Amino acid sequence: MSFAGVDFYDVDGLLSEEERAVRDMVREWVESELMPVINEHYTTHSFPKQLIPQMGELGFYGANLPEEYGCAGLNNVAYGLIMQELERGDSGLRSFASVQGALVMYPIFAFGSEEQRKRWLPLLATGEKIGCFGLTEPDFGSNPGGMLTRAVKDGDEWVLNGAKMWITNGSMADVAVIWAKTGDIDDSRSIRGFIVETDRDGFSAKDQEGKLSLLASDTSELVLQDVRVPDANLLPKSGGLKSPLMCLTQARYGIAWGAIGAAMACFTEARDYALNRVQFAGKPIAATQIQQTRLADMLTEITKAQLLALQLGRLKDAGTFNSDQVSMAKRNNVDMACECAREARRLLGGNGILVEYQSMRHMANLESVYTYEGTHDIHGLILGHAITGLPAYE
Repeated sequence: MSFAGVDFYDVDGLLSEEERAVRDMVREWVESELMPVINEHYTTHSFPKQLIPQMGELGFYGANLPEEYGCAGLNNVAYGLIMQELERGDSGLRSFASVQGALVMYPIFAFGSEEQRKRWLPLLATGEKIGCFGLTEPDFGSNPGGMLTRAVKDGDEWVLNGAKMWITNGSMADVAVIWAKTGDIDDSRSIRGFIVETDRDGFSAKDQEGKLSLLASDTSELVLQDVRVPDANLLPKSGGLKSPLMCLTQARYGIAWGAIGAAMACFTEARDYALNRVQFAGKPIAATQIQQTRLADMLTEITKAQLLALQLGRLKDAGTFNSDQVSMAKRNNVDMACECAREARRLLGGNGILVEYQSMRHMANLESVYTYEGTHDIHGLILGHAITGLPAYE
């Protein structure tokens, strides 16, 4: 049997014609528009902003939200395939689209008023407006319920004070979905979501310096000092920690697919390199036992992740999925991608550290993906809770 692709179990045969068409369209766009520029942006620590309008025109933002708000109205499997192909290019690009769609557009759709939906969703869907999601704080990552950001009612306005950390799109955002406590600081039930335009007095964003990962992504710290927003900016259906966690479930779903794309890119690069790199006895290193075993392990884990993500997507489309299942997929698939990236870089030898090859860029990026949207260990505790019925978070 001769095999050249990254679809050992004919997952293509499990997809609809529309799902395959969406995936192929995104794959072609990534190859033609992102790949020629990603190395320059990665080495200069800049996001390829010139691609933002194109992504909006092609319907990448909030692609699984309804067409009546200017979105593509795709099913969740097609949405997942978009995330897969974007991250096949770079995790930073997929992160941008994930935040825009799952963490900004979704909460406005799920918790916002009809007026808020009609105002913001079409603008965000085209990329005319860019959004960010303010939940994580400098001292509260895995425990978002401990947040210190407060929103105090003052007449027909809310006054927000606090700081948010590790915010993707923060420095370029036009609007932020900020989560704050409206009651006692120890009461996570009082958490509400607010739409905050970033040009309001007291709102500032500062680029996160010193990153060694996601170098082609905008990561910021947000500071809110007596930022006033009208009561109309409160997301009326938000309430308690459950609301932002529902947003994270949407984002984690996309990450479970995206990580597969990064792993696919690394596997393909490693296989092609092994077939062309000639060493001992004039043979390609692909003919050696150690490299064949390495490639076999990578492909096996990618295949398992593909099937896990596809079934999760089918459950999501049926309305029967749950957040524990998303935790399993995010945890497994990102860990898998991290291992694939490391093995690919090792197979490439000394060349593996050069920017002209993808694997080390993906390897560094995936270390962030391993941590954000719930760390690997936190998702392990979520699954442990589901399995035993006993929480072990403390």
